[in-house]
Amino acid sequence: MNWFRCLISIFIVSFLFVTGVPGGENQPTDSHEGRGGDKIAGDFDKVLFVKRYTYQSSHYYTDFIDGCEKFGGNLCILDVETDKVKELVPSLSQGIFGRFDLSFDAKKIVFAWKEKRGVGFRIWEVRVDGSGLRQMTFAPADETERIKKYSQRHLNSWAGRPIQYFHHTDDMDPCYLPDGRICFISTRCEYGILCDGPDFFTTTVLYCMDKDGSNIDKLSNSSVSESSPTVMNDGRILYTRWEYLDKGAVSVKCLWAMHPDGSGSVEIYGNDIAVPTTFLHGRAIPGHNNLFVSLITPHCCPSNGVGGVVLLNTVKDIRTTDPIVYLTPDIKIPDNGHNGFLHYRRGKWLQDGKGPLYIDPYPLSDELFLVSHNPDKPWNDFAGWDIYLLDDNNVKVLLYDDPKISCYQPMPLRPRPKPPIIESLIDRSLAKEKRACLIVTDIYEGLEGVAQGTIKYIRINEQLPRPWAARRRWQGDTYDQQHAVITKNTHLGLKVQHGIVPVEQDGSAYFFVPADSNIFLQVLDKNFMEVQRERTYVNYRAGEIRSCIGCHERTCVAVANNKDKIPLALQREPSVPGPQPGEKSGARVIHYPDDVQPILDKYCIRCHSGEIAKAKLDLTGTPTKLFCRSYENILQRKLIPFIGENHPKWGNVHYLPPYSLGSHASKLIRKLRQGHNKIKLTPEEMIRLTTWVDSNGQYYGSYYGRRNLRYKNHLNFRPIPTYSQARSRKPFLPEKDR
Repeated sequence: MNWFRCLISIFIVSFLFVTGVPGGENQPTDSHEGRGGDKIAGDFDKVLFVKRYTYQSSHYYTDFIDGCEKFGGNLCILDVETDKVKELVPSLSQGIFGRFDLSFDAKKIVFAWKEKRGVGFRIWEVRVDGSGLRQMTFAPADETERIKKYSQRHLNSWAGRPIQYFHHTDDMDPCYLPDGRICFISTRCEYGILCDGPDFFTTTVLYCMDKDGSNIDKLSNSSVSESSPTVMNDGRILYTRWEYLDKGAVSVKCLWAMHPDGSGSVEIYGNDIAVPTTFLHGRAIPGHNNLFVSLITPHCCPSNGVGGVVLLNTVKDIRTTDPIVYLTPDIKIPDNGHNGFLHYRRGKWLQDGKGPLYIDPYPLSDELFLVSHNPDKPWNDFAGWDIYLLDDNNVKVLLYDDPKISCYQPMPLRPRPKPPIIESLIDRSLAKEKRACLIVTDIYEGLEGVAQGTIKYIRINEQLPRPWAARRRWQGDTYDQQHAVITKNTHLGLKVQHGIVPVEQDGSAYFFVPADSNIFLQVLDKNFMEVQRERTYVNYRAGEIRSCIGCHERTCVAVANNKDKIPLALQREPSVPGPQPGEKSGARVIHYPDDVQPILDKYCIRCHSGEIAKAKLDLTGTPTKLFCRSYENILQRKLIPFIGENHPKWGNVHYLPPYSLGSHASKLIRKLRQGHNKIKLTPEEMIRLTTWVDSNGQYYGSYYGRRNLRYKNHLNFRPIPTYSQARSRKPFLPEKDR
């Protein structure tokens, strides 16, 4: 084989010399392909990969939901020199092999496997010689009851396709951690995707377990899906996190990192990027902490998480697209994240669903990658994907193909350096209280144009996932892709308030927040009006102590080194979130019928009601199909500013300066503060109204309760929720009364 290796090496070098176009210039060029079996850029003799029939998924995150149409395959080892393939687990060949990971010493493989329809993926482990096969996760003891309770069998089809997913539990995407434990994703959280009216799709979040499968721990609490955890060179977990918090629902599937205990979660790249919409299967480049390879893919239609390959340099400004280098510059993602892929063909950008397409980039260096590649077939061809080498000039060399089945997730079968074990810094006494502690050294850092002394408070909020328990067996409550409607054309995820804490004169703050919750902050002036909003969330673990420099500061910013100046907030005990004036408790729901309509009834409807309402603005609480007249009219007339997470769903992610959102930008609040018709609200009433405006215009304070006016005589019709009910994963009424 030595002569053949030499030939292939010459082949690659020749193409590099001829093309001469570095991928870093992001210019679309014709790609080049060859065939070979050389190691070329890596000291390995064998490649580990999966044979699997191509998923037929409707979205990048739904492989386990609607992608599993054809069963069969195996976990395989390719001998690069002989082209021979060994199938490791013949006893499981009737099922579907999902994603896998190789242990750092290259002795064991952990993988996801699905036996048949109607059961979930489970985590298994096997030695590289095929021995020691064992199952590591199992169905919960009450799995049958869960399926019966949450199944959507009453739906015959979704998007014209037969329903195959019955809301069982799935455990997938495992990866080894440096301390021997295993991280994976699972539906054990039992959350529904927020932008899914039929409630067919389900959320996956990160979990961790001991190496024997015990002590399963939920690391995050995201409202929509997380996927593809891998380990960075510094020992942190890199993963894809989808989120939308007052931003477009389709745009932000970005790369985040966390410590193995779930603490220290932080954006790596993509939280402010509208296009590409999805960064998937990210991996750190060997030897680098700021270079990553990632797939870019559409959100859906078509997509089973395939697309182009990019290199990310996060030394550059991560609020821009500057970090992106297109390694496959002839492939891009459409601006709307839908309807196929953009291919540069014969000098033009064309939109279609055929190859060249990629998935599962594995970095051998910052110049050479193992990939699964479909050169020219439809994206969902059952056998269209093969194993290739890809370099940074978009040159590809075929390593292995099987004409009968697709091949995925290639990685060298060799030991690799074990990253350092990150010791947990969790404060055990604080963890027992189920709280975390935050330190802000200077709120004005990054808060452009806001004068020192303006900010007086921080309001602590939470975005709540929608539990399976909020599932509706009745019709009529779905709106704007919300299965349990909470707003009209604004946000899709329920928000609750935890209270406010003070900000000191020097801009410092020191306070507690609830743990294992999707916390986002608003900074307020002396009138408790929002100046700036955190349009993302952080899930702080119990016992985590976390600090930041300011508000919307860049990750490259460092706090000034002033040993003689201790922030004022750190000279006292941490603040406990408390109520705003007029509130009995800072921890409360945001519920328009209870918060806003009584104020309108008191001051406004004497003019703004009846057949000829003043300014043609009816502010009565007269019920409409799903809301009430005043709420719909306020939004329609744009009397408050709001972000529509579905309008457009692939945008609204760019940075907004202070005073852009919330009560300071509201026509309604401005008129009332100016004394419209000599109306004078009490300070407490004004705070209640501005707090609602700052919520982005939420209507319902809970996922529970019937909404549609057709149910007005029902026991469960539009109840006024409590804080504990809103945060509960169980309905507050028996199933028969819901």
